[in-house]
Amino acid sequence: MSFTTRVIPVIDLMRGEVVRGVRGERHAYRPIVSRLVEGSAPCDVALALRKAAPPVPGREPVLYVADLDAIQGGAPQVKVLADLLHGEPDLSIWLDAGFTGPASVRTLRADLGAAAARLRPVYGSETLAGAADLDELGADPHAILSLDSRLERPLDPSGSWQRPQAWPGTVIVMTLDRVGAASGPDLSTFSRLRALSPDRHWVGAGGVRDAQDLRAASAAGAAGWLVASALHDGTLVVSGHGRDDS
Repeated sequence: MSFTTRVIPVIDLMRGEVVRGVRGERHAYRPIVSRLVEGSAPCDVALALRKAAPPVPGREPVLYVADLDAIQGGAPQVKVLADLLHGEPDLSIWLDAGFTGPASVRTLRADLGAAAARLRPVYGSETLAGAADLDELGADPHAILSLDSRLERPLDPSGSWQRPQAWPGTVIVMTLDRVGAASGPDLSTFSRLRALSPDRHWVGAGGVRDAQDLRAASAAGAAGWLVASALHDGTLVVSGHGRDDS
């Protein structure tokens, strides 16, 4: 089935393997069990997801990676990230590694070397340090801001939700309690935030179960949606994509 909203596959990394994210309750995450692939090795899972959600013809394949070790205050999983980038030479990774600001991205890029050119940093409002860091994102055309929430409450120590004029060109609406919960996408929050700055490239995250959910996301103006569980469980089957204006 072909969709106008791009399906962006997701892997959650914890202690060197892929885990299944459910409702943002990270202490309870367990190694992924998937219909697509045996085991939880990151490169194997990434390849399986790439086959399950083929990239738009003429566009580079994209994989969203959440480094949960780094998000929870640990060190980034540099070796795993390097293996993913080297294993798929045309792959672009959208990476959330608990970045507090652009300085932490520069440190990781230095550790990854030349392969870091294919990395787009995702700055979660959950971890972004402050207003000055948000202002600096606008200078990076590759920067992505994730507006994170749980149980209808913004996770936003930096005040990012209140400053749409400072948002970079690509914005993710991340509803953590919908992730892996098979409860449907939070289109109300998505639409409310998108209305504040409709000229951005808007991507949703959490809740997509099947083709009907993806069509609803498309109608809400989502250029893309982050998906993991529905691909692993086989409830969303993607044979191609339509528009991709990232």
